[in-house]
Parts: sequence; structure tokens; C-alpha cells
Amino acid sequence: MTFDREILDSHDPLVLTQALVRCASVTPDPGPALDLIQAWCEARGFACTRIPGQGPSYAVDNLYCRWGQSAPMFAFAGHTDVVPVGDEAAWSQPPFAANLVDGTLVGRGAVDMKSGVACFMAAVGRLLADGAPQGSIAFLITGDEEGEALAGTTAILDWMRAQGEKADHCLVAEPSCVETLGDTIKIGRRGSATGRLTVRGVQGHAAYPDMARNPLHPLLRMGVALSDTPFDQGNQHFQATSLQVVSIDVGNSANNVIPADGRLVFNVRYNDTWTAASLEAEVRRRLSAIYDDYSLEFRSSGDAFVFAPDDLGAAIADAVEAVTGRKPAYMTNGGTSDARFIKDMCPVAEFGAVGSSMHKVDEFVTIEELEPLTEVYRRLLVRYFEARS
Repeated sequence: MTFDREILDSHDPLVLTQALVRCASVTPDPGPALDLIQAWCEARGFACTRIPGQGPSYAVDNLYCRWGQSAPMFAFAGHTDVVPVGDEAAWSQPPFAANLVDGTLVGRGAVDMKSGVACFMAAVGRLLADGAPQGSIAFLITGDEEGEALAGTTAILDWMRAQGEKADHCLVAEPSCVETLGDTIKIGRRGSATGRLTVRGVQGHAAYPDMARNPLHPLLRMGVALSDTPFDQGNQHFQATSLQVVSIDVGNSANNVIPADGRLVFNVRYNDTWTAASLEAEVRRRLSAIYDDYSLEFRSSGDAFVFAPDDLGAAIADAVEAVTGRKPAYMTNGGTSDARFIKDMCPVAEFGAVGSSMHKVDEFVTIEELEPLTEVYRRLLVRYFEARS
């Protein structure tokens, strides 16, 4: 696929964001987004590799681009896949038109996270135009962050290990800020686990409970035992672990039948007091104290992690303050991101635009954020390579 020279030659984050948003790329369809990034990178001397990934339900393409051969290597990570648009009729603008409206760029993926990718592309382009740094720069671009997330960044990291490639530090350009650009840096993430509890009983007539065994009474007590007693009080970098019951299902359409079983689903966002294994053990202890005829499927998508904000986090904070005048807070809240995989390779942090509209109808990024975000990334790179030269 060919792209306009204006795009391939551009170091303007607005031009690049519009170009990427116009590449419809709902997971797992990459659209032309990866093609655009690869063409832009190759025009600047990056070596680019497409890395296929196979998940349970679909296959995706991912992209690894590297400029330079020497250490240290600084990596930017991002994703070009986006969530579905939902009810397109509810949008005020076509979701992939990237129209500019009242100081915003509207479109699916505008803030989550094609603007972040565009800004680090622009920052690197400007850096290279000013002279080659002493080190290497890599882009880790996945097409599977918003979906199953099992065929994307993990596939890139597996390929890197096989090739002997390793980043020394990584910044994920997720929309980390809450109200104003520069207010928040993510230096870690909570773990996330989902439990699917099935409590078994004996079906029978509601008028003859002695001839049945109602599973819903212990199920309700088990839900209370999980949700009402705190798991911990939090710590320096993390808020307290939170367990939320998200579904209770019986599938019983009759009002005079005691059901044979009942099901409850819960999600836990946990801090580094726990691992998935220790958390599951505590959940099972609480359940078994109430009732023993149950089964539990417990799956974690990644344990909690944190990197002390005295290296990468501090370098980002210095760049943020120099550009915006704000001292960002170090946070670990929110959902999960692909940083949970990258942490096993190198220290990683997240910094990007204000994320208030992500996944919403009329998703947008504020245009005035793009230049300062690009400058934060550029300054970070300058400091990073100068400190290690």
C-alpha cells in the first residue's frame, strides 16, 4: 500500500494522528495502520519485522521496528487496534473520518491510542532529524491489545527473546492522564483476575425444601464473604485490593423450583500484596468456610507490578515538568495494559494523553495536547541518551 508523501515525511503529530485514525483497525483487523507505520519507519532507516500472533479466536499481525544497533535501547510500545464503534448513528462524526471539531480530533482510537503512537513517531522523527543518538530506538506495535491480548505484545516479546533483542527501558503511550496533560504517570498496574463460581445443590419443589438442597443460599453468603471483608489496606504504591461481583445467574424461569445450581462471577483488581496463586488460595479459603460443594474457575490476566519512580518514572516526570510546568503524580490505578507483559523484559512506565473519552461514542483527543506530548517524548529521549553516552 502506498501513502501520501505528506504523511510519510511528516513529524507533525496531528497529521500522523489523523492518518492513523483513518485506518479503520477494529481488533483483529489491522486495516492499513501497521502498513503506514512501517512505511514511515522504513523511510527513516528503521529495520521493520512483521510478527504474526495466534490467539484462541483469531490471528493478528504485529510490528517491530528498530533504529540503530548499539545499546542502550529505548522502546516505545503501543497498539493500533481499536474497540468497535458501537452505534455509529450515535456518533456526531463518522468514527474513522478523524474530523477536527472545536479543538478536538474525533474518531475511534483518537485517544486510545493512535494519538500516543503518532506523538512518539513525531518525537523520534524530530530527534533523528537533529542528529543520530548514541543508542537504539524500537517501536513495539501490536494489533491485539483491545481484544484477547494473547496474540499481540506477547508474540513480539517472544520473537525478541528468540532474536536476542532486548530493550533497556520502555514507555507505553497509553492515555494515562486524568484531567490535564501531565497530571499522571503510571509506574505499575494492579493485577486482574476473574473468578467463575458454581455452587451445586439438588433441584426440587420450593414447597418441599427438605426434599431439595438450595444452592442459592450458600451462594449469597459466599458472595458476601468475598466482597465484604477487605483483602488488604493497600500500600505505598497501590490502593486496596477490590473484589466486585459482576454477575449472578441461575437460569431459573420458574418461581416454584429450587434450582440445581447457581453461578456467580467476580473480578478482582489486586495489588502486589498478592500473586494470582496466593489470591486464589484466599478466595478458596473463604468459600470453603461456608460451603464445600462448589467449583471455581480462577484466571488472572497478569499480576500486579510496580517500578520505583526513581529511574524511568523520574525521567518522564522531569520531561513533563519542563514542558507543561506540572509535577505528575505516580499512579498504579486503572485497568490493565500491555505493560504487564513488557515488565518481564525491562522497566516500563506509561504516559500519554488525557483518557476521559476512550471507548466512548465521539472518542476524541484534544488537539492542543499533541505538540506538548510529542515534546515530552522528545525531551525524554534526549535526556535518556545523553545520560548514557
